[in-house]
Amino acid sequence: MAVIKLAALLLAASVCLCSKHKSEKVPKLVNSQYGSLWPLPQSAQISATAFQLSRSSFQIVHAPKSSAGPRCYLLGEAFRRYFEYTFGYSKRLNKDRKQSGAGAEVSELQVLITSSEPQCDGFPSVSSDESYQLTVNQPTAVLTAPEVWGALRGLETFSQLVYKDEYGTLHINKSEIKDFPRFNHRGILLDSSRHFLPLKVILANLDAMAMNKYNVFHWHIVDDQSFPYQSSLFPELSKEGSYHPYTHVYTPADVKMVIEYARMRGIRVISEFDTPGHTQSWGLGQKGLLTPCYSGEKPSGTFGPVNPILNSTYDFMTQFFKEVSSVFPDAYIHLGGDEVDFSCWKSNPDIQKFMEQQGFGTDYSKLESYYIQRILDIVTGTKKGYMIWQEVFDNGVKLKPDTVVEVWMGNALEEELHNVTSAGYTTILSAPWYLDYISYGQDWQKYYKVEPLSFKGTDAQKKLVIGGEACLWGEFVDATNLTPRLWPRASAVAERLWSRKDVRDTDDAYSRLSQHRCRMVQRGIPAEPLYVGHCDYEYGGL
Repeated sequence: MAVIKLAALLLAASVCLCSKHKSEKVPKLVNSQYGSLWPLPQSAQISATAFQLSRSSFQIVHAPKSSAGPRCYLLGEAFRRYFEYTFGYSKRLNKDRKQSGAGAEVSELQVLITSSEPQCDGFPSVSSDESYQLTVNQPTAVLTAPEVWGALRGLETFSQLVYKDEYGTLHINKSEIKDFPRFNHRGILLDSSRHFLPLKVILANLDAMAMNKYNVFHWHIVDDQSFPYQSSLFPELSKEGSYHPYTHVYTPADVKMVIEYARMRGIRVISEFDTPGHTQSWGLGQKGLLTPCYSGEKPSGTFGPVNPILNSTYDFMTQFFKEVSSVFPDAYIHLGGDEVDFSCWKSNPDIQKFMEQQGFGTDYSKLESYYIQRILDIVTGTKKGYMIWQEVFDNGVKLKPDTVVEVWMGNALEEELHNVTSAGYTTILSAPWYLDYISYGQDWQKYYKVEPLSFKGTDAQKKLVIGGEACLWGEFVDATNLTPRLWPRASAVAERLWSRKDVRDTDDAYSRLSQHRCRMVQRGIPAEPLYVGHCDYEYGGL
């Protein structure tokens, strides 16, 4: 027995060594001309002339001609937040970064919103303008943006330009930055069904998303395992379907808080209620919703996907999605539609009879399409658009022209992107960025090197790809490990979706990302290390 144990240990050791050798090569740390900027702006000119900043005299204010003024609560809160960020963290840089500006000081950052509709009280959308220009000079720096969403991104950039010298004095270099995102949809998917995610964890990750200029929180809120969304119309769904009806649910107040917290950071909240599969938890609180499975001629006592042949199913879905559309203000709802297991449908005699009546034969994908089409019609009736996983498109369901198709399957990825865009549908990409798959070493490089538009297609097709999402599914993730597993790996995806296509230097990226990771740590985000090293300000723990 001892020999067997020793052999097992040796095997485990060899596996560890192999995985280590197969990991990405560690890039070189270089003194990047862009300091710790992340994601890299479209255009950044940073001179060697440095100005001082003083906490006691510096202020962030509305520019005199800004269309947003003191009543713009969103910007007021952002000013306070970024003041603390700016003076709370600043990475010490090499001496050759700075040339004295003869004691000159930047004492003010003026924020100028130029649009007649600054969007102070609005919600971000896929068409929001996140562009901005930032001029750093003394005594006044100026941040100009058409809408508040661009100002939020510019404030993050300004805070990243600040650094300490060897004596602890804060500096910022004379700079000229013009910036906008390459893709309009830059999302993070979090799964709160497999493991319940406390509100505190979700809010902290919204902060981290803003630090990385993400603008979509894809909330996969319910699934087979649990139903934590507390419905006002159907309270039994969470009462019976959640892990605990009081401690493991998101109340209407909780959901409202997440949406507003995200809005204040320029982040959309897109809820996902996936059907007809992934619905076991739904059936616990909504009797008759799921399909009874049969073993031979008798019910087996188990249940499959949503029952697609009952009028009561669509009556329920009509009311439920009407509620969801009123709770979540975004113009889109994610309807899922993936991974539907047909075996239970095939076993049910009532389903078999319905299939015969409809002329579907034995092609159960037609039954799935029948169900999905009716759900799409229901959601269309709420004046919402919808996003769906790629299987819905693959199965030939009739879709509205403004449908957003999410491509998540890694096999034949480029062919799928070609097919979806050639059919004229807006597309987002998540297949290369499933961050729940972990590996030893520098796996951030794998995500960083992805090129979303590498598929064959016309310019018109490629314009239909509006962005992508980094997904962290929850089978092995809860509040204890979600944030360090997500960050800074998701930061690599953030730069790929924001910065120019030709920003691909991994040495430069590694150097900037190492500093950016330390900045997140100092701001309270326990982002895991990229490799051996230290931060001037280490994570303080729980």
